[in-house]
Amino acid sequence: MTAADRPHASKTRLLDAAMRVIRAQGYAATTVEDICAAAGLTKGSFFHHFASKEELALAAAAHFAANADALFAQAPYRALPDARERVLGYVDFRKTLLTGTLPEFTCLLGTMVQETYATHPALREACETHIKAHADTIARDAAAARAERAPDAGWSAESLALFTQAVLQGAFILAKAGGGPAVADACLSHLRRYLELLFDQPESKE
Repeated sequence: MTAADRPHASKTRLLDAAMRVIRAQGYAATTVEDICAAAGLTKGSFFHHFASKEELALAAAAHFAANADALFAQAPYRALPDARERVLGYVDFRKTLLTGTLPEFTCLLGTMVQETYATHPALREACETHIKAHADTIARDAAAARAERAPDAGWSAESLALFTQAVLQGAFILAKAGGGPAVADACLSHLRRYLELLFDQPESKE
């Protein structure tokens, strides 16, 4: 690693540490010292990159979203030719991610926005932006599946995509309450069955 690479590497370590620590103990309970300890860096390094904990949290939200974008872009369901199967495949893929400890599979964005929506408007807006951007990727497949399977349905692809995120965030809360992923897995199974019912009309052969 060159000297020019080191500042970038230390910033990434802080972002990765922030994702782990905030998901484990929440935004309010997390201190700059906690993040530095988790990253193995000094406070001097922290303040070289970030002016405050909130500035780091905003960057961590973007970092989390970018990592998620890359992960889902390469997921196997993305290659499925049928839009309905891609929507269902998204849920199946989310189920495969319910592994490891709670901080490893729960959502940084959902964790932060629950705490900060009334006190840190910039964080609330950032979390909303990233959650909606992820939902938009689902909405594109949902719109294609609706056109093929349920063209007369009285719901929009955008609202359905946001509903999937509501189920996921609720499932993560229940997993935290229950101390494990089993309840989240069951919630996603119900979500999959619901989506199957929405798209149960046969594809048009015109």
